[in-house]
Amino acid sequence: MSDVTALTPDRLELGEGSRWAGDRLVLVDIPAGRLLTAPAPGAPERRTADALTELAKLPDPLAAVAEVADRPGTWLAATGTGFALITEAGAVRPLTAPEPVTDRPWRMNDGVADRAGRFWAGSMACDQSPRSGALYRLDPDGTVRTVLRDLTIANGPAFSPDGRTMYLSDTPLGHIDRFDVDPATGELSGRRPFARLDPDHGAPDGLTVDTEGHVWAALFGGAAVHRYRPDGVLDRRVTLPARQPTSVCLVGATLVVTSGRGGLDDPGPDDGAVLVTDAGPGARGLPALPVRLDTV
Repeated sequence: MSDVTALTPDRLELGEGSRWAGDRLVLVDIPAGRLLTAPAPGAPERRTADALTELAKLPDPLAAVAEVADRPGTWLAATGTGFALITEAGAVRPLTAPEPVTDRPWRMNDGVADRAGRFWAGSMACDQSPRSGALYRLDPDGTVRTVLRDLTIANGPAFSPDGRTMYLSDTPLGHIDRFDVDPATGELSGRRPFARLDPDHGAPDGLTVDTEGHVWAALFGGAAVHRYRPDGVLDRRVTLPARQPTSVCLVGATLVVTSGRGGLDDPGPDDGAVLVTDAGPGARGLPALPVRLDTV
């Protein structure tokens, strides 16, 4: 595997939500409320000195986005305690908010679209209180459903290539679970353990799935990314120079990992960087899927 390098000179407080959407890489800096983009790693137009480009800056924490189908440059965002639209000009339009599952201050967290255009997004208490988070699903008709309760920090929803399996991290517990998905309705069933992480190896944060159905997990606090086979067996470990990897995506055969500097007393030179490296033999990424919004 090739060396790990920083994609740009930027260093983020809490980079997250990396996605390959259309022809560009998008990601967020959660506490700053920033939606950011960069050309593909290795693209002719990218120079090492180039910084990330800001597409929008929101007044609330911005946890994740997905592009809206048939509306290039428009994004659905999990932000603050709800959902909003970000237009191509960077304007923000609040849409709807899910039902809180805690009395504590809370916010939305990682989210992703599935093959049917549904948007799945987690939540967490701001103080990370146990069992104060949930997983929500925003359907194309604008309905928000509470899919799972009693989570702590819901992270990395990711789907198998056929859309029939969902993977979900509960980061502080060190758990990645697997669910069966009804492709017609989005209903979940058959929850079972997929991977259990030793705390000494880090906590599973953002996830992605490659063309072969392998699951990639960013290990917050573990300075690494793990690749698991569809049966849950660890297949590959990628060591990183950033201690807090947060999300992972594949742009072709290139592995892209966001990270954060927040909470570190002595951040190193690559903490908070967007890191890139060759993903290794047989690894190819899938583009991020768009959301459908039939009523907006």
